Amino acid sequence: MEPHSETLSPQSLRWSGVTDRGRFRTNNEDAFLAVTFDARELRYLGREGSGSLETADFVFAVSDGMGGANAGEVASKIAVENITRLLPNSFKLGARRIDGGFSDVLETLFERTHQSLHELSRHYDECRGMGATLSLCWFMPGWMAFGHIGDSRIYYLPKDGDMIQVSHDHSRVGALVRDGKLNERQARNHPQRNVLSRVLGGRTKYTEPQTGRVGCESGDRFLICSDGLTDGMWDRRINEMARGEFSSRALVDFAITESGRDNTTAMLIEIE
Repeated sequence: MEPHSETLSPQSLRWSGVTDRGRFRTNNEDAFLAVTFDARELRYLGREGSGSLETADFVFAVSDGMGGANAGEVASKIAVENITRLLPNSFKLGARRIDGGFSDVLETLFERTHQSLHELSRHYDECRGMGATLSLCWFMPGWMAFGHIGDSRIYYLPKDGDMIQVSHDHSRVGALVRDGKLNERQARNHPQRNVLSRVLGGRTKYTEPQTGRVGCESGDRFLICSDGLTDGMWDRRINEMARGEFSSRALVDFAITESGRDNTTAMLIEIE
């Protein structure tokens, strides 16, 4: 996706994030991250807030863990925490260098996280088979660069235009939807809808994350969410609510009321 204009002036953004274990799970294997960084330091952000892109980049991410015992919870936390170790070195990659740099940075991040989870699986029985999805949005002036693996999702809601699911569901069902062989209703009822073809860790040998970029304008919104949210909400409802009240809590509460079978996480970001 290309930017809406050639002018990539500094912008500001606001965000809202929340995670909930849902109505039936005893623990929460979802995790989310909100950080800002420049060339000198990285700061963790609260669940809600606003900030300027003039002097710092912002990263928001959602991860859904999987595995026995508490391994899924550990896996998702590792996935989001690894972000903080690599991205500060990439501050001010910027629009002039984004073509040649952001994809390499994100692919390295995903590969290192993948290897970390495999190492833990190999050395600790309680971590065997642990894995995680990861959907990451990296905001800089005029751009959102993303990296994604699994079935958590990134939605782009342009100020003018239809909602777009930017991320691909890495599953056989997701591939059938992209090929036009299943519609949304058929996909939601498919017996293999939760069987993933790509995750970090787990039994996946290679990471092969999806990476890309989206040009941002004032008024554009982005939603990052775990599959617990999409289990309880049709795309039409997501579009309506994500464009309405700026509240990730409202999205999560609605999804839990409608389903609540899984942990549910949402991060809503708006360019101002």
